[in-house]
Amino acid sequence: MKGACRITGGVLLGLVLAGMTGWGVLALYYSDLESTGVRTALAAGFGLFGLAMLTGFVWQRWRRRAVAGFIVAFVLLVAWWSRIEPSNDRDWKPEVAVSPYATIDGNLITVHNVRNFDYRTETDFTPRYYDRTYDLRQLDSVDLIASYWAGPAIAHIFLSFGFAGKDYLAISIERRDERREDYSTIKGLFKQYELFYNVSDERDVIRVRTNYRRDPPEDVYLYRSYGPLENGRRLFLEYMHEISALKERPEFYNTLTTNCTTVIWLNTRVNPRHVPFSWKILLSGYLPEYLYEMGRLDTSLPFAELKQQSRINDRARAADNAENFSQRIRAGLPPRRAAS
Repeated sequence: MKGACRITGGVLLGLVLAGMTGWGVLALYYSDLESTGVRTALAAGFGLFGLAMLTGFVWQRWRRRAVAGFIVAFVLLVAWWSRIEPSNDRDWKPEVAVSPYATIDGNLITVHNVRNFDYRTETDFTPRYYDRTYDLRQLDSVDLIASYWAGPAIAHIFLSFGFAGKDYLAISIERRDERREDYSTIKGLFKQYELFYNVSDERDVIRVRTNYRRDPPEDVYLYRSYGPLENGRRLFLEYMHEISALKERPEFYNTLTTNCTTVIWLNTRVNPRHVPFSWKILLSGYLPEYLYEMGRLDTSLPFAELKQQSRINDRARAADNAENFSQRIRAGLPPRRAAS
């Protein structure tokens, strides 16, 4: 029995060390060193070092030395990697070049740099921004938008806050890309992108997905959330504090821990009885179903019927750039209902 436990423990420790080696290789390869050649050489060198350590780990005589040497090297790597800092001063893509922020005067909140691009295609547009003041006392809805392009498990999730049934402010939590920078799920784990709150007119952030995205096309759903309006107001204020803080103190986006859905969930913790964390938050395509199960969406219909009713692509294409775009995409949806 002792022999079996010793073997099992050794195998598990070996797997942990192999995982640490893999992380170190990727951390070096996706570090902030400008030279691709240097990054590749360092990553390969660490990988070979980890392989040598694992070889030494097999032999009882060298095991302690191998593990100790690797731990020292790994701690030094983590210390170096942790010194990589986020920045607001990069050559950003036009879509994320301008940082939003808010000024608060009691219940009156002025949001600066609300994005409202004039699109001709997804990539051909004229940048436009405006400032608008919202009265927190008039906030009467918080809607959830889910945009799908890669099957049922993955969706981009964002919120839209409604004021007096006429003004809507959509806030999409995204990564901030530099020019000539493409998205990679793996890169997103290694401090490659900053966090960005895209604060937009719905005719921008929704319409670009329903009317202009072609490769791949996106299916967009708008769900009316149910809950106390006071919770929505607290959440809106939390968003305003966060977007203003990011303008002064940038943070990194992370594919797993700091993304469109996990940050929404973190922000909702300002409210009592916020929804518990669930794997459906990580597999974001299932988030609307999760909120339905938690009673945060309209449960008077089966979820499949609610989802079908909530698809807004056709209504958005018909509304296009109309002034009443937000009202038209909500036509036929159940009215927003406050919960006690």
